[in-house]
Amino acid sequence: MPILAPDLKRIAHTRTAMTVNLPLIDIELLKKYDNPGPRYTSYPSAPLFSPAIQSEDFMKEILATNTSGEKSDISLYFHFPFCDTLCYFCGCTMLVSRDRKRVAEYVRYLKKEIDLIAPMIARGRKITQVHWGGGTPTYLLPEEILDIAGYIKDAFPVDPEAEMSVEVDPRELTQRHLGTLRHVGFNRVSIGVQDFDAHVQESVNRIQPREITVSAVKGAEALGFESINIDLMYGLPFQTEKSFEETVTEVAALRPDRIAVFNYAHVPWLKPHQKLISMEDLPTPTQKLAILESTIGLLTSAGYEYIGMDHFARPEDELAVARRRKTLYRNFQGYSTRAGADLYGLGMSAISHFGGIYAQNAKTLSEYYATTGRRFASHLPGIPDEPR
Repeated sequence: MPILAPDLKRIAHTRTAMTVNLPLIDIELLKKYDNPGPRYTSYPSAPLFSPAIQSEDFMKEILATNTSGEKSDISLYFHFPFCDTLCYFCGCTMLVSRDRKRVAEYVRYLKKEIDLIAPMIARGRKITQVHWGGGTPTYLLPEEILDIAGYIKDAFPVDPEAEMSVEVDPRELTQRHLGTLRHVGFNRVSIGVQDFDAHVQESVNRIQPREITVSAVKGAEALGFESINIDLMYGLPFQTEKSFEETVTEVAALRPDRIAVFNYAHVPWLKPHQKLISMEDLPTPTQKLAILESTIGLLTSAGYEYIGMDHFARPEDELAVARRRKTLYRNFQGYSTRAGADLYGLGMSAISHFGGIYAQNAKTLSEYYATTGRRFASHLPGIPDEPR
């Protein structure tokens, strides 16, 4: 479990536009500093992590922060790595498998990790955020969702008003999935789209007709999900400013609460499957900037506020409200309105941040199972005299 040195500080730079609907983008400045760098979505970035501190130190730090007398809230992230098919653009820690026994085995080890962490949480602390990411959390069967969600709620003091969000893939999503997610308490859903253009979809091995996405959005609305987000990605093969404008216009017409527009990072030396994408088919840096500028213009004209980096939100959304109030916060799960919460990441490759510690779980199944097994065999005792 690589952990960063405790004295590293989070540095956040924010830039406020002169008006809400017309953010300022200095294209020439972006061109001037157009050099490869670590992924911008999190800080500290992954290359800075090291194995200097081991899992035993991590567990002691959890215990220490839960006996310090502080009662800050907690945010939980659960990583579900399995997917049905390989999207060539993917930069996540994921595994393609049709073997349901592998999924069941993973859930067993995830429960072991839950059993390790939950007893260490001090009485009086509340879980105010829960997020499932991946991979594809909805690769789980509805029965598996019901099982693991129940296990989490039995183990952790989840606040009844907690923000519970989940990432879904519309291609394998059923109404039973959505109904089960809503039943166990999820109130936010993030729907992966990337691009509606058929040629682009074929080039990245993600065939997703528009009707499937519309069905997922309408299904989530009908079940009363409080917030719906749609993920897009620019910089994919064969994308043009015009073709992406069509996708953005169609997505905005669906009126999701939030829209994330991520920049495709072509890093085949880190993600070998990206070699299936030809560099010659990708937009040039200048074309990507034009797509970004066009996207910001379209979405702000459609009534969305530009939150920053890669996120847009409707004016009444809490992210937009927090931005205007200057209370917006960003952690490894993205933008948040709940600053100060300790982040505990569970599952393969999940990242934690609390106290002075940044930590990431092992990034392969075998390492994750071995580490979790060792920790479970010799786990530290929980908080003494603090019965639930």
